[in-house]
Amino acid sequence: MTLDDIELPDDLLWVNEFDWNPVEQTTERSLTGSLLVQEQSLKHGRPIELSGNEESGWVPRSTVEALLQASQTPNKVMTLTLSDSRTFPVIFDRSNGSPIQARQVLPFAYPDDNYQYNLSIRLLTVAS
Repeated sequence: MTLDDIELPDDLLWVNEFDWNPVEQTTERSLTGSLLVQEQSLKHGRPIELSGNEESGWVPRSTVEALLQASQTPNKVMTLTLSDSRTFPVIFDRSNGSPIQARQVLPFAYPDDNYQYNLSIRLLTVAS
């Protein structure tokens, strides 16, 4: 699995893969009390959250630093390539704070570049 040229572990899970509804719907009542429904297909903006857990999805500190550096560029469109060869043009999803969360697998005060972190990345699909 890669995000542009950053290697990610193949065992990161797409935790919200089936949570997205590709159809937006609004409803309101008319003055007569009738229900008015409008629906439209969504083309982009699908959230992709890739996350590890206590046993999988670990990355070295150097990968976390590469992701943090990439996240400092506004509107950076990247290509996410999943392990099954699906690809998505994505940007970082900053709508709920930092798009990258990394926690040390075992707490250590002075980790080196190979020290392992548990990783979560939040992305949004965009037009290519």
